[in-house]
Amino acid sequence: MRRIRIVIADRHPIVLQGIRSVLAPQRDFTIVASCSDGASCIEAIRFLAPDVALVDAALPDVRRQQILAPAKAAGPGPAVVFFTGTAADCELQRLALDGACIVLSKDSGAEMLVATLRKAAQGQAAASPTTGQADEEPRADEKPLTQLTDRERQIMRLVSEGLSNKEIGRRLNLADGTIKVHLHHIFQKLDISNRTVLAALAISRNELHAAPREPDPPDLLPQDPASVK
Repeated sequence: MRRIRIVIADRHPIVLQGIRSVLAPQRDFTIVASCSDGASCIEAIRFLAPDVALVDAALPDVRRQQILAPAKAAGPGPAVVFFTGTAADCELQRLALDGACIVLSKDSGAEMLVATLRKAAQGQAAASPTTGQADEEPRADEKPLTQLTDRERQIMRLVSEGLSNKEIGRRLNLADGTIKVHLHHIFQKLDISNRTVLAALAISRNELHAAPREPDPPDLLPQDPASVK
């Protein structure tokens, strides 16, 4: 069995120890580097070719884009999961909505951490929770998916396949801004703020089979609203 190679980085040694203790019993994970600063994290991503990088969103000596840059330069992988204690982080929300990273609250339980890393390794990137409480996100199951339009369900299916906004746009011949607008509407309708939850919801409710496969007529949507950047 091929193991999922993970780089972890956090400025607090006790957090690193806690992550290691959570992942140690998981036979499909292997931690290839444990870093306490941004420079060593970037170096590990560049040279160790992990599948996933779990990074403290508040590393003091590095910008988020610097973490994402070597990940993008490394071809297909790795997925970047920012571990954050602050829900109201506009930059993280924007990056997550763009499909550049996954954001996981430090309030999340061990099961959520493990599940998120597995989904990240499978290419099912997701976005950031804005509520800050991971245990509140499953409330999305209470919202019926029938309220989504065909186009929104189509985009939901493609998100569940791990496609970024740009890839979805190319697949459907739509602008990135139009995809962002649709995602904004989907999140509002389902009362969620997380691409991971959206993907899991699509799979668990078998919406993949119901979503249209062929592109719809061109969307007549306004330019990106100011709230979607």
